[in-house]
Amino acid sequence: MYLDLVMLVATFGLICLGFPVAFTLGGAALAFALLGTLTGDFNLRFLDFLPSRVYGLMTRDVLVAVPLFVFMGVMLERSRIAEELLVGLGRLFRSAPGGLSISVTIVGALLAASTGIVGATVVTMGLLSLPAMLRHGYDPQLACGSICAAGTLGQIIPPSIVLVLLGDFMGSAHQEAQMEQGIMAANTVSVGDLFAGALLPGLLLVGLYIAYQIGVARFQPHRCPPIREDEDSPPPSLGHLMGVLAAPMTLIIAVLGSILGGLATPTEAASVGAVGATLLAGFRAGRAGRWVILAGTVALGILAVMGAVMDLRVGRETVSGTEGTGIWVAAALGVVGIVGTVHAFLVTWRTDVLVPVVLSAARLTGMIFTIVIGATLFTLVFRGLGGDDTVHATLHAMPGGVFGAVGLVMLAMFLMGFFLDFVEITLLVVPIVAPILLVMGVDPVWLGVMMAMNLQTSFLTPPFGFALFYLRGVAPREVRTIQIYRGAVPFIGLQVVGLGLVALFPGIATWLPELLFG
Repeated sequence: MYLDLVMLVATFGLICLGFPVAFTLGGAALAFALLGTLTGDFNLRFLDFLPSRVYGLMTRDVLVAVPLFVFMGVMLERSRIAEELLVGLGRLFRSAPGGLSISVTIVGALLAASTGIVGATVVTMGLLSLPAMLRHGYDPQLACGSICAAGTLGQIIPPSIVLVLLGDFMGSAHQEAQMEQGIMAANTVSVGDLFAGALLPGLLLVGLYIAYQIGVARFQPHRCPPIREDEDSPPPSLGHLMGVLAAPMTLIIAVLGSILGGLATPTEAASVGAVGATLLAGFRAGRAGRWVILAGTVALGILAVMGAVMDLRVGRETVSGTEGTGIWVAAALGVVGIVGTVHAFLVTWRTDVLVPVVLSAARLTGMIFTIVIGATLFTLVFRGLGGDDTVHATLHAMPGGVFGAVGLVMLAMFLMGFFLDFVEITLLVVPIVAPILLVMGVDPVWLGVMMAMNLQTSFLTPPFGFALFYLRGVAPREVRTIQIYRGAVPFIGLQVVGLGLVALFPGIATWLPELLFG
């Protein structure tokens, strides 16, 4: 009766009508499970696997990184890093045609590598940069498109929530595919592999954006005129710029560098980022006692370096004199670090920063995991109705073999991006198609990066592009909605070009993971 396809279409239609995604996925799955039971197409015993699957998801250590990265991003939004970056880099590039739009892209990339929160980035840049760009004669379409596109870089430049989810599900799909091929000692694909694989494609998109903005400035200078030197304050000094860049660069090195360097897992690095963001917010929010936070930060940094170069484990039978001294020094540094961290939490709590951050992180994390549970039930019923066989036959029947199958999946994800967000698409598509594509010989890291780049466009594609809605909410009244939509179109095209380049040259995504992890 093709109930698997009917369920897929019905679920998609209900989501487009505005029903809550998590409950739509779970409700439609249960309804079609009962319908399939009545028609003899579904065995209710399949539902016996649901508790173990949900428990398995909830006990995955790597998914702990999701709330920690969300907490880090929201906390950094409150510490006004974006505002200082925009002001500093905007003043640096102001005399060049298109300088403000280029500075927006650079700031978007730096915020993507330190926070990864699209909504916060777009809103902050919309409030700070858009009025300045319009005041200095920028074309509203170019200004809006630059801000929306720069804000979406948080989806492809690690650390990114979508990369955490994709990495976890891609790792499970890779193990499933290898076991299906009879490979019992299955190699794993980790979130760290996907972080490394997405770094160069993310920088590729940054380069494409800046190249487009330079081209507009060269051939259509009236759309992005330079700012006259007498209109604003003097250019920032080198010391001021270094001070502005110090905070995000430190966090990028601490979080992303520890993952790519093999010093920490994504979950451990996310915890470092969450604590570091709190220390930074507390330092900026508090006046008295800043030295306590600064001392705690320095102590934790020294402790991390000592842990990387020395064996600080206690309880060993043989401990050299140098190591013994190092253990005592590390204990003292740990005490100082704990005192500084606790003081930072107290400062952020007293200044009404901590509670909103925790509530926002909890809401977003709860939404993500509720969708995860609903999608798990949906996938289970879809497979019980024979959906795996349908998808398998469809992908294998595509002309062009593997490339045709991947192209069909990419096209489907791109079209779904007009109506669904990245979490929904990830949890609907990846568990169903990834094992089949991996059995066909597709590289898991390359496939994960391709999916991440494709999902990034869902923030820009009308009518439901979230970046467009975020900017509409803070844009001045004179900026029309149609101008925001039109401004996003060239950048959607640039993302498609970037996706095509990674498809043609897979080494862009696979070279760095192979170099770092083998």
